[in-house]
Amino acid sequence: MARVEKVPVSGFSPFYGCLIMVMAALVFGGIIAWSAYSLFQQDKAIAVFASDQPQKFAPIELSAEARAALEKKLADFKAGQTTELTLSIAELNGLLLIAPDTGYGTYTEMLRFERTEPEKNRLIAQVCLPMNHIKFWEDKKRYLNGEAAYEVLVHEAGVDAQVADVKVPGKVVAEGFVTGMATWTLLAPYAKLDAIGPSLKLVKKATVTADGVTLSTKG
Repeated sequence: MARVEKVPVSGFSPFYGCLIMVMAALVFGGIIAWSAYSLFQQDKAIAVFASDQPQKFAPIELSAEARAALEKKLADFKAGQTTELTLSIAELNGLLLIAPDTGYGTYTEMLRFERTEPEKNRLIAQVCLPMNHIKFWEDKKRYLNGEAAYEVLVHEAGVDAQVADVKVPGKVVAEGFVTGMATWTLLAPYAKLDAIGPSLKLVKKATVTADGVTLSTKG
């Protein structure tokens, strides 16, 4: 039976950042801005769908064998031994576990990839995103517990992913909030790192499939 394993910081992963927009939101007070709303209107709009308690995810299971196989796939792709990197939903969640700690908390408590929407080139994930209240100095968290769709794309910095849709059961998420989240792409902060940026740029094409995502060095 697979066992849950805490894994030390590892090397390159094409999907390292898995919640960088949340990190940025925390740095700047926890309120994601969009131009059509005042700060107070934003706070009220977020209160409509935010919860006081975070949802809990089951631990990510990654056996030693699965970890070794995943790390080999990443290493081979980085070294140019393969031109394609295919990652399943389980492997994407495995990447959350082996991703380096950036100092902004563990990604494993914020995100779980669940399925795909190949026709829209999207990965669908359950999310638990921590946000501050407007009085951010009080350090009282609230949480977006719901589902987020991440559109996988390739731009000048390489492969990336951005929020394309957010759903919270029984609640309305303002369109402006989703638009604001899209400005914080998942991998942008990592594109400037020498250990990761060049590897991200290797990817010329990213295709979401029924089982996960395929990254290619050929356009």
